[in-house]
Amino acid sequence: MTLPMVVRDPQLPSRVRIYEVGARDGLQNEKGVVPTEVKAEFVHRLAASGLSTVEATSFVHPKWVPQLADAEALFPQLADLDVDLPVLVPNERGLDRALALGARHVAVFASATESFAQANLNRTVDAALAMFEPVVTRAKAANAQVRGYLSMCFGDPWEGAVPEGQVVKVCRALIDMGCDTLSLGDTIGVATPGQVGSLLTALNTAGVPTDRIGVHFHDTYGQALSNTLAALRHGVTTVDASAGGLGGCPYAKSATGNLATEDLVWMLQGLGIDTGVDLARLTATSVWMAEQLGRPSPSRTVRALSHQD
Repeated sequence: MTLPMVVRDPQLPSRVRIYEVGARDGLQNEKGVVPTEVKAEFVHRLAASGLSTVEATSFVHPKWVPQLADAEALFPQLADLDVDLPVLVPNERGLDRALALGARHVAVFASATESFAQANLNRTVDAALAMFEPVVTRAKAANAQVRGYLSMCFGDPWEGAVPEGQVVKVCRALIDMGCDTLSLGDTIGVATPGQVGSLLTALNTAGVPTDRIGVHFHDTYGQALSNTLAALRHGVTTVDASAGGLGGCPYAKSATGNLATEDLVWMLQGLGIDTGVDLARLTATSVWMAEQLGRPSPSRTVRALSHQD
């Protein structure tokens, strides 16, 4: 198997945790319902490739995301895995369902903009934060870790450029209510490296330390890897990615797929950054999943290493 030439940059982190979102964010937009057994096999294969964090599903109402209506059936099938299995919980009811099955890591999904908050959550930004506060409080009381996703951090399809201060304000609110970590989402893929560095600096100035920040880039304009590198140079060590480049955003039509995990691993390996991931096994997993979905993987690295057409 071809591997990248390694040239270590001592100014970059020595290890990066990949927060794998393929099984949840990657599959949630699929028009055809993916069988629960296939999802379970996908998560098992992802874990076997060395990924230590694999977001499993979302305890959202089936009406809103039919693809993830099988959360109760899926999560117990993952009980044998010795990896972190975060789940998305949109409200207190979702939290109850997740905790009842033994989830130890949950995530809430907020918006930096009013337009997306209305489209995704049918409420204002402040009302959404008010809804999340008891979710976070109860999750922490149950000794669960809580992640705060924040969408539209760099641009919004309805509002255009998003003021940095607006993003910082919502991030600060999520931290203040008890979120352990944040994930900064470039939901429509418009960010550029300078913008990434500027926002991270602004968050640090507002008292949000870099070690509590992860990044979640989409590759709409081919900037996901360059933006990730900018975040790494700032000291970020948690990067969201989706095996095979699966996924997008159902409420933002201009959004294309997530950063492909294989493309990320190729870059990180070339930089001498440890991920714990076996690229060959991960690539084979994405080829297998692409076969289940009936189409080739959009990941450039998967295509190059597996010679997919």
